[in-house]
Amino acid sequence: MPDQSIPQTRTSPEAAEEPTSAGGRGVSRRALLGTAGATGLVLGAAGGAVGYAAAPAPATPLSSVGSDRATFHGKHQPGITEGLQARGHLVAFDLAAGAGRKEAAALLRRWSTTAERLMAGEAAPHDDTDVARDAGPSALTITFGFGHGFFGRTGLEKQRPSALDPLPDFSSDQLDKARSDGDLWVQIGANDALVAFHALRAIQKDAGGAARLRWQMNGFNRTPGATAHPMTARNLMGQLDGTRNPKPTDSDFDQRIFVPASGEPAWMANGSYAVVRRIRMLLDDWEKLSVAAQEAVIGRRKSDGAPLSGGDETTPMDLEKADAKGQYVVPLNAHARITRPDKNGGAAMLRRPFSYHDGFEADGTPDAGLLFVCWQADPLRGFVPVQRKLDRGDALSQFIRHEASALFAVPGGAAKGEYVGQRLLEG
Repeated sequence: MPDQSIPQTRTSPEAAEEPTSAGGRGVSRRALLGTAGATGLVLGAAGGAVGYAAAPAPATPLSSVGSDRATFHGKHQPGITEGLQARGHLVAFDLAAGAGRKEAAALLRRWSTTAERLMAGEAAPHDDTDVARDAGPSALTITFGFGHGFFGRTGLEKQRPSALDPLPDFSSDQLDKARSDGDLWVQIGANDALVAFHALRAIQKDAGGAARLRWQMNGFNRTPGATAHPMTARNLMGQLDGTRNPKPTDSDFDQRIFVPASGEPAWMANGSYAVVRRIRMLLDDWEKLSVAAQEAVIGRRKSDGAPLSGGDETTPMDLEKADAKGQYVVPLNAHARITRPDKNGGAAMLRRPFSYHDGFEADGTPDAGLLFVCWQADPLRGFVPVQRKLDRGDALSQFIRHEASALFAVPGGAAKGEYVGQRLLEG
């Protein structure tokens, strides 16, 4: 499968040198007492199956975790190109009955103000709960998107992008409609659980009477400093992988991930489309397989992520290599073979998921897996073709179950003095 890495969170020089102290809050004592470590990142699979894309991150001293700060205002919204955070919340809202364009604009204005303050390590603009008082920004990012139904509810049907048309049905889907779709979407990520929850609570309270919660999902990734040296992380299947996520340094990165400034509709300039899938891993079945059988399903060694065709984790996979019996060493239905961009018309997406564990069923079966989030300039060219191919014969499909799905249009970043979505709602 394509291994894909994500750049690390943008950290402002002033945030790294001096903790934010607005509202009496700064970097916590527990952050300053940590020892040096490294960030490991785990990502999702191309096309919505389960994947293992995560490149080694630079060593991250624990003392810097709280002071890491992402930027709210910019060309793109935060939470797309930053490195994965340790904790995350994905939340969808529906506009309340009677709420329309005016109420939606006021809501996005409130949300943007709150996001800007919290991402700077400051208190919420009103009724702050003090949950995150002792922490710095902790790489907090808050990202906003619009679902298909939002446009009808606000009278903006003519501004609905064609790329936001509902995703096609896939034969492997077992979707819970109550946990799918939504008018509005908020992605929250941070490297501290209390900072993430603080943001979640503030966003929920800001919704007021304008929007009601539709669904919420909670996830996690490896914590910065959890490993002794920079390395690729593992997901809940224990699989290691990852170096081929599109990188901002790639010449075609913006073309693949972001809507061009001249794109249509105009309000989506520099924005992106997020596909969100809740993918349960059938861990009891997976863990019954031998390591060799697991490696055949994925197409990579479990120990170090190297392709079964040889080399190390970053060695290009040789899809034509055969063993002494003439069998491909990377099986034809291996997940890594099927998801390769060069075998899918160049289809590419930036995968930025969270793992999740929501307890156990009555029989002890774990409800655990991947909150898959992928970004692309057009889901019909990014997510859909790869998922269709996976749907036809991925060896991993018998060990996972797609239980929820959503697609959101995520506009470009807000300029200073603007709120997210202003060009749509006031254009």
